[in-house]
Amino acid sequence: MLLGLLAVLTAVVAKESVLNICVDGRHHKTSPGPEDVLHHLCSPWKENSCCTVSTSYAAHLDQSYLYNFSWDHCVLMSDKCKKHFIRNVCLYECSPNLGPWINKLDRTWLKERLLHVPLCKEDCEQWWEDCQNEATCMEDWHKGWDWSTGTNRCPVGSRCRLLKFIFRSPKELCEKIWSNSYQYTTFSRGSGRCIQMWFDPRQGNPNVAVAEYYANAKVDLVLAEEQAELEESSAIYLPCAAMVLAFPTLLSLL
Repeated sequence: MLLGLLAVLTAVVAKESVLNICVDGRHHKTSPGPEDVLHHLCSPWKENSCCTVSTSYAAHLDQSYLYNFSWDHCVLMSDKCKKHFIRNVCLYECSPNLGPWINKLDRTWLKERLLHVPLCKEDCEQWWEDCQNEATCMEDWHKGWDWSTGTNRCPVGSRCRLLKFIFRSPKELCEKIWSNSYQYTTFSRGSGRCIQMWFDPRQGNPNVAVAEYYANAKVDLVLAEEQAELEESSAIYLPCAAMVLAFPTLLSLL
């Protein structure tokens, strides 16, 4: 019983530790809070944000000082496509609802990263639809660039191709472009089962409930594993206890 109670307490603490938190990143606040204003596509997070107004402004620059990353590494990216990448940056920098998917890293330059954040299917599909005819030379935008000039350039030997020939589906785009930071899902916006890359702040932040759902799912998994361990221990303990109780009777028969 004590072990079971300890498991419950541990699970509850683990759940609370992943809710309403910021990624330990270069430009993130240490804890979320309101901002007087956030720039343009980052504005939905104004009421409770992990980014500052300066970070939100930098997220909209064609070559931002945040990471010195250029969207225009092959040709100029259209505004229709670029808005999806800016929303992606805003979600990463500003959202306090990504805790269930934060993974610790043992690197001096990066302490945490996101892994398998479940994106709503409409977000992935519209992203791919609006960007399929843009050009890029890389499948994984997290690594492999030539940084010799201080910004990302296509490495020697690579060639620029239409994005739809590198990412042949919305699933491939969402999952491959940032090293599996995101996961394509079949859940729709508003389902409470997927993270929305952008939302109407007048209707509240739907990602709060999504983070809560997945945090609870992790608690349920921890408790189920603990229950299985307790049952296994009981299965071993009870026969042993029966033998101990029966031992005096066995002696009397000798």
